[in-house]
Amino acid sequence: MSVSKSRTLFARAQQILPGGVDSPVRAFKAVGASPIFIRRAAGARIEDVDGNSYIDYVMSWGPLIHGHAPRGLVKALAAAARDGTSFGAPSPLEVELGERVRELMQSVERVRFVNSGTEATMSAVRLARAATKRERIVKFEGCYHGHADPFLVQAGSGALTLGQPTSPGVTHGAAADTLIASYNDLESVRRLFDANRDHIAAVIVEPIAGNMGVVPPADGFLRALREICSSERTLLIFDEVISGFRVAPGGAQQLAWVTPDLTCLGKIIGGGLPVGAYGGRANLMEMVSPAGPVYQAGTLSGNPLAMTAGLWSLRQLKPSLYPNLAKLGTRLAAGLADAAREAGVALQVNAVGSVLTPFFTDRPVRDYQSATSADAQRYGRFFRGMLARGIYPPPSQFEAWFLSAAHTVKDVDKTIAAARGAMRDVLRS
Repeated sequence: MSVSKSRTLFARAQQILPGGVDSPVRAFKAVGASPIFIRRAAGARIEDVDGNSYIDYVMSWGPLIHGHAPRGLVKALAAAARDGTSFGAPSPLEVELGERVRELMQSVERVRFVNSGTEATMSAVRLARAATKRERIVKFEGCYHGHADPFLVQAGSGALTLGQPTSPGVTHGAAADTLIASYNDLESVRRLFDANRDHIAAVIVEPIAGNMGVVPPADGFLRALREICSSERTLLIFDEVISGFRVAPGGAQQLAWVTPDLTCLGKIIGGGLPVGAYGGRANLMEMVSPAGPVYQAGTLSGNPLAMTAGLWSLRQLKPSLYPNLAKLGTRLAAGLADAAREAGVALQVNAVGSVLTPFFTDRPVRDYQSATSADAQRYGRFFRGMLARGIYPPPSQFEAWFLSAAHTVKDVDKTIAAARGAMRDVLRS
């Protein structure tokens, strides 16, 4: 398999883009490889500039629950573009998408559209501070909430992949106001509240962690967070940028039967176009400018193309979608575990519906510490073996794999067959 054109492009890119990429994990550093450059995609497959085709499990890091370039979406975007690509003014599309979000996720009585998940989380935290008149927030080790300063303290995703949980450039003040708890460890949360009584504005959490790899919440964890926050007059923020509309029509909060005060959304809500949103109780959201004093604005917020893609994406969330995706996810997770067992490779596979992560460790993975005990070098060898066999998994041990409606049983079975060979590669290296 030749990737000469990708290598040439990467050399050019390094002369103009920092590290040759526009987002760190794309550089393939964590898996000891050079990135492939993609020129087209359709359904569950991507094709690189050298003409190699791969079954894709990155799926643009989660937005593409219906697959790459579905015909209906492309048609809707073409029609929208003819009417204008950006207005800088209100449009009916914003209202329609907002109503659809509220219909699916009933904790979101009011919603504000932004351009990224990072904008959503930083805005939600600002709102929480204004509402409570407190400054500190609690986040969890390994949970990633975007690259705003308050969140780059023990962060997951790319920061974890590159071994830089705290980024240079984050001020001591921002770090001091961010308190760190252990995911799935309620005692660590209670200790922080005991030590910071009446100072904590919000607890922000991924209700299903996806940025240290997939780590489900322990039974009762989210409900107990809700009870603690209610008792302490602190806001509970669910970062559902990944899990929103991915694990259920109403997100992880629907599965957990837990109602957060604020919810952050992204990915699927934009159907693959740049978008984010934050929303929650009406009395909180009415504090956002121009209804209230908490300032937040964006030139491209509510962009008609993103709103069109989001509307199309959410309208396609049929009742049969989630059980079908869950069956594929279960089949893939079991197949990866079997392939590892046959090869004598220690592997733990965490899966929730259509998202999963195979961790190269013999320990159950339930938090940051157990996630980072996984052997990232083994994952790198596995990744390179899969890529050589026409499968494109995430280029990091600490990211989620995503399935879509475009994936088939045949795709999954081909992936499992490739995994058997890639697991043998792990042992040979």
